[in-house]
Amino acid sequence: MAVLAHEGMSPFELGIAVEVFALPRPELEVDWWYGVRVCAERAGEPLAVLGGARLTAGAGLRTVARAQTVILPSWPVSAEPSPALLGALRRAHAAGGRIVTICSGAFLLAATGLLDGHAATTHWRYAGELARRFPRVRVDPGVLYVDSGRLVTSAGSAAGIDACLHVVRTDHGAAVANVLARRLVTTAHRDGGQAQFIERPVGGSDADELIRRAMEWALENLERPLRVEDIAARAFMSPRTFTRRFGEATGTSPLRWLVEQRIGASLPLLESSSHTVEHVGALVGFAQPATFRHHFARVMHTSPSRCRRAFRARAGSARAGAAG
Repeated sequence: MAVLAHEGMSPFELGIAVEVFALPRPELEVDWWYGVRVCAERAGEPLAVLGGARLTAGAGLRTVARAQTVILPSWPVSAEPSPALLGALRRAHAAGGRIVTICSGAFLLAATGLLDGHAATTHWRYAGELARRFPRVRVDPGVLYVDSGRLVTSAGSAAGIDACLHVVRTDHGAAVANVLARRLVTTAHRDGGQAQFIERPVGGSDADELIRRAMEWALENLERPLRVEDIAARAFMSPRTFTRRFGEATGTSPLRWLVEQRIGASLPLLESSSHTVEHVGALVGFAQPATFRHHFARVMHTSPSRCRRAFRARAGSARAGAAG
């Protein structure tokens, strides 16, 4: 894995990639983990980063071009990337590599032309500019990250954590991603998209605490046939008031959140158990298999069976690659 560093960058986005992928993770008990190299256009030359610090990358663009995964942290929106950098990214992708951007790193990826015709996102403040400069890119400003196959783009800085956990979930499964998220003291999958962060004051009222407790109760009872009325009662609110306050706090509706939590809870069961798809759906609260399949397809853009087969195929391929 190559993580690109550049002059004037924020070390936060670089730190996200290093924290998630570069630290040894023996507690995860996986067959392989990521080997990370921090790269720059000119290896060995000190780079000034925000805050007055300097860092020196030990690898250059040759490593970028050969990497199986390339992470592009925030990139200056108005900067023109060099032909050498663009060429290295195109070669990495042509060889089967995956490219992941954090925040304004989407501008660098879009400049390669690889995002043309694909959905992508970036920080909500820059989404309009990305769409204007790269009209062939389908910009979605309302999500935390977009997976367009081997191109993963994420929103503002902290959404890079969501995208990196998504990469771990893709490579190692939901159970491993959940453990890693707990180590990072974050959620394995955040809901609601960027809408919840656009020029909105941070809440800290008693009502917000009641909503949080109601959400925790719902997570502990996903297998039950929960209704919005049941969750609202735990917050001592009417369904209408609860739905409004829930939307203000999370950027989504209680029902949509509940469905997504159930789908998230089904992933480790699909990956690691021998339960039938129907039984997995029942274990996470879907009374009807057809309802489970419908919502799974909406959230995951695939079927439960295909998700299970794809994960097992990836896991087998990864084990074979690590052994070789």
